[in-house]
Amino acid sequence: MNNQENKLQTMLRNLPSVSALLNTETANRIAKETGTTHLTKLARTAIESLRKEILPQESASRSDLLSKAESLLAGLCSQEKQSELQRVINASGVIIHTNLGRAPLSEQARKAIFEEASRYCALEYDLETGKRGRRGARVEELLKELTGAEDALVVNNCAAAAFLVLTVMAQGGESIVSRGELVEIGGDFRIPDVMVQSGARLVEVGTTNRTKLLDYERAITENTRLIMCVHPSNYRIVGFTAAPDLEELAQLAHAKNLLLYEDAGSGALVDLKPHGLDGEPVISESIANGADVVTFSGDKLLGGVQAGLIVGQHQYIERLRKHPLYRALRVDKLAYAALSATLESYLRGNVFEEIPVLQMLSQTQEVLKERVEKFISKFDKSALSFNLETIEGESAIGGGSAPTTHPKTFLITFSHEKFTANEIEKSLREADTPIITRIFEDRVLIDLRTVFEDEEEELIQALKKVLVQN
Repeated sequence: MNNQENKLQTMLRNLPSVSALLNTETANRIAKETGTTHLTKLARTAIESLRKEILPQESASRSDLLSKAESLLAGLCSQEKQSELQRVINASGVIIHTNLGRAPLSEQARKAIFEEASRYCALEYDLETGKRGRRGARVEELLKELTGAEDALVVNNCAAAAFLVLTVMAQGGESIVSRGELVEIGGDFRIPDVMVQSGARLVEVGTTNRTKLLDYERAITENTRLIMCVHPSNYRIVGFTAAPDLEELAQLAHAKNLLLYEDAGSGALVDLKPHGLDGEPVISESIANGADVVTFSGDKLLGGVQAGLIVGQHQYIERLRKHPLYRALRVDKLAYAALSATLESYLRGNVFEEIPVLQMLSQTQEVLKERVEKFISKFDKSALSFNLETIEGESAIGGGSAPTTHPKTFLITFSHEKFTANEIEKSLREADTPIITRIFEDRVLIDLRTVFEDEEEELIQALKKVLVQN
């Protein structure tokens, strides 16, 4: 056996035992967070990782190896913490950030979850009669009032809403859709795939960019169950295009005794055109224009929690409610509490003051400029090793909504001669409260549009800490 092999065997013998690692200060500290059973599993993983890292030419004492094992154990615990759900500061300027939980909830919605629904609550209990009540009755009434629909229903997301409608209304029959509306939304959600699973047969009409009313009419057969209109959500076809409007499709569908179903995607309960969002369906207008059933999201432009909202004629909604699939797709008490509080804001007409998504969307470039200037004034530029500047730029709506809309904003930029933008971004992302930014032309950008005002001081302190460390 040569010298290197002797060293390797000695080091392997010096590897700490699981019990030795569990008795270290690091392990004792972690045990309070992980529990003994899980800590033992992490200790075994750390020692095995250390065994694989040992090289023949290296030399380390028993205490050195134990110290390395402690470090690996701490690293494993840190990795697990990073994978947990935790609050972040969204400084990216993407308002409905899919990776960051989409719409942040209003104060009213958060209060409803924690104070009204987190313990026992009257989810399916009629306080007036003392008998069983209907789950989600208040949310359904609010949706009816806000959209003008005869009835409403809530399921766990918009894909589930589409699946339920197609299963109940078109299973075994045909559903007509324009080729230009056969979209794929994030997460591999494809309209044709949903149709296949629902048991409805897809009938494509028109071309990608042009579909005429006559195309729909020619496709109708005795097996046709409904005409489906799908909002394109995350893309737009521009230029040489044509498509019948919803009112024309409604007239055709009803003349043929068919159901007109609109998947409105993000949806909106108020007109957002004054704030630059053109082309997003207002649900009350869809109902007024003749759609029999409309589905849309609860956690995008509406500004609530993840949910698939279904509104329309009572006869169709009641069929959905009575179908066995509905029970598998319905939402829990927390979702109902948050939705109710969110919809109450619409009822009061205070959405641009109370709903974060709409607050952020409606902030003007002038207001953001004032916020940025005040924010920058908190830094002593002469003491910074970083280049700190402000520039004009654009925010993003996100969440598959309004892909062509980019609200004007003012951005704070960071750059450094020594550190790359990726290194700076990583440091911010690994802060005690992770700060999510974006990078453009080797500069880190911070957009205060998506930073809550009560987060600004925390953001300033975190930035100063990172800047000083670097």
